[in-house]
Amino acid sequence: MIDWFSKYWFLPSTFSSFEWVHPLFLYGLPFIPILFLIRDWLRSNSTQKLNVAFPANDIQSNWVSFLRFIPGIFLMISTALIVISLARPQRSNSESDQYSEGIDIMLAMDISKSMDNKDIPPSRLSVAKNVANQFIEGRSQDRIGLVIFSGEPYSLCPLTTDYEALKEYVDNISSKLITSSGTAVGNALGMCINRLREIESKSKVAILISDGDNTAGNLDPVTSAQLAKAFGVRVYTIVVGSDKTTTDKVDEGTLREIAKISEGKFFRATDARSLGNIFKEINRLEKVEIRQNQYRNVQDFYHPYLRWAIVFFLISFALKSTFLSNILED
Repeated sequence: MIDWFSKYWFLPSTFSSFEWVHPLFLYGLPFIPILFLIRDWLRSNSTQKLNVAFPANDIQSNWVSFLRFIPGIFLMISTALIVISLARPQRSNSESDQYSEGIDIMLAMDISKSMDNKDIPPSRLSVAKNVANQFIEGRSQDRIGLVIFSGEPYSLCPLTTDYEALKEYVDNISSKLITSSGTAVGNALGMCINRLREIESKSKVAILISDGDNTAGNLDPVTSAQLAKAFGVRVYTIVVGSDKTTTDKVDEGTLREIAKISEGKFFRATDARSLGNIFKEINRLEKVEIRQNQYRNVQDFYHPYLRWAIVFFLISFALKSTFLSNILED
């Protein structure tokens, strides 16, 4: 803390750094000298004067005669400092704490051979990977995990907030990672639920991307959906594929049923743009609530000016009784 008697309090930079609680008082500063001049003029007119004749050559003026104005000047400075104190100079520091409770999301991506179909160029799988990475980049404070599946599921990445590592996993996905054929939708969803079921989270979500019906695995998709509902996991299902091709036709019935049972939502992506819009919609539906607490620390700085005002007032009062004051006017 800077000492109150420091010249720091009278620097222009110091005054410009203040916030003023009552700034209107500052507009009165220019009128203080005027008020003192009016006071002296009124006092001069009301005081009885003794007319004494002196020869013109005997009346001399020198700097000593001006010393009698010093007490009044000090009193004027004291008054100005009191006005500054009344304006309440202060500084404030604003701080804010943001708190967000992220959600837990499991991505389940179909990598069966049919996902290499080029009805959505360059391929269904390539588009799904690109959009999944965009979705990951758009999240904050969420833990996201990754499961891939064809004839059987495989946990490629556990729940994590390391989005860069997760995107690398997504980039390396190909239909060659799992050799078993088929589409084990039920087993893949079951693995996602297993990752989420014991986690205490405000929101638990599974996003399942596929292009076909359940043709492999020993867990029925409907049973998996019922388990998801029981453990509070909301499932968004996305069927990928265009109706323009006759080969690898899209079967959306199973994915619709999963979304309905788990109180999630079903989406259909027929091109890269629609798939991107779907992930934007999911991003909007699973918005993370951010709480913000703001703190404002306020510190007053009128004390130094009030102390200086007292000092100048005492000096003025002390000098009033010395030779500096004009005795004849008192």
